[in-house]
Amino acid sequence: MDASTSGTPSIQYHNIPDQPIIPIPVSPSFNRQTRHCFGDETPGEFPLSANPSIVLHVLTGCNLDPQDLAKLEATCSFFRQPAHFAPDHELCLSELAALDMCQKRAIFKPMTLEERDEMKVRCGGSWKLVLRFLLSGETCSRREKSQAIAGPGHSIAVTSKGSVYSFGSNSSGQLGHGTTEEESQPRIIRSLAGIRIIHAAAGAGRTMLISDSGQVYAFGKDSFGEAEYGVQGSQQVNTPQIVESLKGIFVVQAAIGNFFTAVLSREGRVYTFSWGNENKLGHQTEPTDLEPRPLLGPLENIPVVQIAAGYCYLLALACQPTGMAVYSVGCGLGGKLGHGTKTDEKQPRLIEQFRTLNLQPMVIAAGAWHAAVVGTDGRVCTWGWGRYGCLGHGNEECDSVPKVVESLSGVKAIHVATGDYTTFVVSDDGDVYSFGCGESSSLGHNTADVDAQGNQHVNILTPTLVTSLKQINERVVQISLTNSIYWNAHTFALTETGKLYAFGAGDKGQLGVELAANQTERAAPERVELDLS
Repeated sequence: MDASTSGTPSIQYHNIPDQPIIPIPVSPSFNRQTRHCFGDETPGEFPLSANPSIVLHVLTGCNLDPQDLAKLEATCSFFRQPAHFAPDHELCLSELAALDMCQKRAIFKPMTLEERDEMKVRCGGSWKLVLRFLLSGETCSRREKSQAIAGPGHSIAVTSKGSVYSFGSNSSGQLGHGTTEEESQPRIIRSLAGIRIIHAAAGAGRTMLISDSGQVYAFGKDSFGEAEYGVQGSQQVNTPQIVESLKGIFVVQAAIGNFFTAVLSREGRVYTFSWGNENKLGHQTEPTDLEPRPLLGPLENIPVVQIAAGYCYLLALACQPTGMAVYSVGCGLGGKLGHGTKTDEKQPRLIEQFRTLNLQPMVIAAGAWHAAVVGTDGRVCTWGWGRYGCLGHGNEECDSVPKVVESLSGVKAIHVATGDYTTFVVSDDGDVYSFGCGESSSLGHNTADVDAQGNQHVNILTPTLVTSLKQINERVVQISLTNSIYWNAHTFALTETGKLYAFGAGDKGQLGVELAANQTERAAPERVELDLS
């Protein structure tokens, strides 16, 4: 077709004179020095097998997770070669880097080679999986970091150096000071001098502390029941005492329910005490039994990184080779076990709904009657009894399977805490949202502006920003609230700088702040004079 008739502009050609071609001188051949990972360490070689520090610096200094290491291993061909240096001549570099990172974790350091190999097998046969197991445990439970526990009527605060303070109700000696007198201000537990505590748990009238050597200290009531309203134990312990029956188990976390206590070992095994006379947790014991019983069933061979105890049920966050999973066991009333039914489970059962939601659980929380999970993508799921709006779905209906809290779709959550029909969510930028029961002013909202009658105990049906915490201009990293149906609730907010703020019920001194005359609760957060950093 003629270009002039096609509408296409014609191309103008110019005569370009021919240019002589000048030959380029050929230089002597360049012998490129071969650099490879193995060799005899002759000059010019780069023997990673003899000096892997550069690669290890990249792998361990860049906060790479196991998935990153696996991708690097698949991408870089030389990662597929054996490393040929201690401690294992068969390790590839990514496995060695993962092992190197494991050796920096406090609970891994004191393990023998046999114990480390056992953990490797239990986690799926890879050091990358072991690393994921260790890091997941640290992320979800603030192990070895400062923490505050809002127990039923009493409070526990652990500094980053492992010192422990307690305050509030002390009728059973649960403060650990050798007396049964209440304390309205934080008081250090002096009998623990020289012992570094890495985790704390508080229940009705009892406290458990875990040291960096895996020992468990308990004080307060020696039996389980309805706080001060039920059966008291045969004796009370008012100073921290080592739990003898746990001496052979390296414990890293404890969770206290109303009828039972659960502990988690360093290897990811779960043990429970009491509440076995009805075979609720897969074994039969007396209510006062203080012998730990392994949690039988599917979790016997799957490592668990976090446990959470509700009023009458237990959640476990398990680290499977295919990803994280949540199991539940115990009383199923209200659908709080998450299986789509309201029946009890005598052995741990996998909550299948997270696969349907394509959600990888990262943190679990077990309230008295409802539960919550934060996924690695920042989504929040809740289920169980929905009374007072504690599920955050805008109603008070029950959900027997995990359901995403849609009103938090614009928030990337990193932490969740649950209590008696109350839920708190912390975002990655430190904002705090709460919803559920507003009794005792434990939600942190100034609800006088919301309720026409000026009622400060208004229930919140959907997640609402706690503006009183935003005004402190501190990034909140942890929320703890009372998880008991028999005590008025109080709440702690811990900031990344170690500052502690308290609000809610303070009738027993559990807030650690001074209240005005005839005042029993505090609606706005107030700084507790205690530096946890």
